[in-house]
Amino acid sequence: MGCSALSDLPRLSNIEQVILDLLRSGEKYGLEMVRESALLKRGTVYVSLDRMAAKGFVTSRTLENSGAAGMARRLYVITALGRRVLAAREAAEAAFAQGVSA
Repeated sequence: MGCSALSDLPRLSNIEQVILDLLRSGEKYGLEMVRESALLKRGTVYVSLDRMAAKGFVTSRTLENSGAAGMARRLYVITALGRRVLAAREAAEAAFAQGVSA
């Protein structure tokens, strides 16, 4: 059945789903994601992004800030695994919603 294909993929938390959905459109900074979502908070977004990088859902690259006092900034992007896990989560939610409404 299709259920085994879903169980082969890593689990995805609600916050991770929000982040991957935001990254689907392209690279973003952590604070940029916080501004775009009412669910994400400054204090937890980077913890979540680090955990997601360890799982292979996102990668990042560092951009040096041109200002003398500025710190380097990190841009995040969704990986192929992140896209597959997000698509599987959305398919499972759609199947559940269809089953509930039937």
